[in-house]
Amino acid sequence: MRSPFRHRELAAGIVAGLLLAALSGAGFHRPQPAGGFSFNLDTTVPGTPEEIFDALTGNIGGWWDHTVSESPLRLYIEPKPGGGFFERFDESGDGVRHAVVTAASRGELLRFEGPLGLAGNALLMVHTYELKPVGTGSTHLTVTVRATGEVQEGWAEAVEGVWHHFIDERFVPYIESGRHRDAGR
Repeated sequence: MRSPFRHRELAAGIVAGLLLAALSGAGFHRPQPAGGFSFNLDTTVPGTPEEIFDALTGNIGGWWDHTVSESPLRLYIEPKPGGGFFERFDESGDGVRHAVVTAASRGELLRFEGPLGLAGNALLMVHTYELKPVGTGSTHLTVTVRATGEVQEGWAEAVEGVWHHFIDERFVPYIESGRHRDAGR
């Protein structure tokens, strides 16, 4: 009498061999570049840490200008753990979730994880806003970005350049002009 265990081992070996042959012939294994990068940006803006936190979250369409759609209906960050960084295209709810908020403490810290404009790649990016009061009426903002995973050549410089654009060219002038107070929160 044949052992049922021997039959199972033989069948498992055949299945594994066929699966391996199918996968190797179908091009399922393609090496991807792996790596990482990180950087910090620092600036000081007028306003309390709570006021600056509020301008960095909620409706950010007044200063964030990189979107999937040409004119999104709404662009916002929900400042709570599990909240999202959303771009809504239309009233039906179509859109994109760019990131997920993993930590939030109003006036102190906001952290979100997501690939932002690099969606569709095996990439984890963690973005952190840290806010600290400076004297009376100003806030020191540190933006830290850390990325790991599928990193193509030139991405580190491109991502850092985009963040300089967001903070130095868009957010700081937005705050200095006082437009954040009229954002209709």
